[in-house]
Amino acid sequence: MHYKAKKKYGQNFLKDSYFLRQIVQAIPNTSSQVIEIGIGLGDLTDELLKIHNLIAYEVDEDLCSLLSKKHSSLLETQKLRLILCDVLELKDSTGWLHPEPYFLVSNLPYYIATLIVLKLLRDEKCEGFVVMTQKEVAEKFCACVGDKEFCALSVIAQSVGEIELLFEVPASAFEPAPKVTSAVFRVIKKPNHPRIEEIEKLEVLLKVAFSAPRKKLAKNLSNLYPKQEIEEIFSYLGLDENLRPHEVSTTLYHQILEYEEKNGKQRTKEYAPPQ
Repeated sequence: MHYKAKKKYGQNFLKDSYFLRQIVQAIPNTSSQVIEIGIGLGDLTDELLKIHNLIAYEVDEDLCSLLSKKHSSLLETQKLRLILCDVLELKDSTGWLHPEPYFLVSNLPYYIATLIVLKLLRDEKCEGFVVMTQKEVAEKFCACVGDKEFCALSVIAQSVGEIELLFEVPASAFEPAPKVTSAVFRVIKKPNHPRIEEIEKLEVLLKVAFSAPRKKLAKNLSNLYPKQEIEEIFSYLGLDENLRPHEVSTTLYHQILEYEEKNGKQRTKEYAPPQ
């Protein structure tokens, strides 16, 4: 199939059959609806259709037309449902991509990958996902406390589910080849994961905590709490005042939030991070 990738959509098509199979094999047994964002030339779509009914979102009208011709019979039986739209224009709410529980599998465009993963983490109908992103993005989501990559993205992901960096994918596996290495990671959400309201409160705390990653956590938190309250929080949780943001675990960030709510602590202002 001859098709010229469009730069405006960040299209790099995964063609290597080995990595396509590895992605599919990473999907857990699920009875939930499987969804794909970005069908590309249909190589991953074809592998998914061998074992699942599929809903596929695609923003490129030309690619939708190609796949519609290729899989006309599957579209008729609704084994495949193809939706032409920009997923970022869909209403950001519970059931963002589907009103019922779903599991997402996708080779995400690099330029919107972080935003999409965050939306998936917030969406209570999403039970988990296997996605490919730029390696550096995958490492941030999958980092452990103490790692230099550990950041707000790591804490949010760990708060919601079990996350695992699975494997790297070289540029040579794509057409056209990107200028970066990619990586695939998986999130399986916990049954009792925090609800959207708690995640949103956590995100505000984390934006402040990691606003200057090399500075001490206490210094960063001074943008959100009075000095006395920071001292109380650190004393109550037994935190070293010299800790940097990446040295504080996900559990401890939740405990800071819980202490604030339990003790009626007042933020000095609703912190707005730099644009």
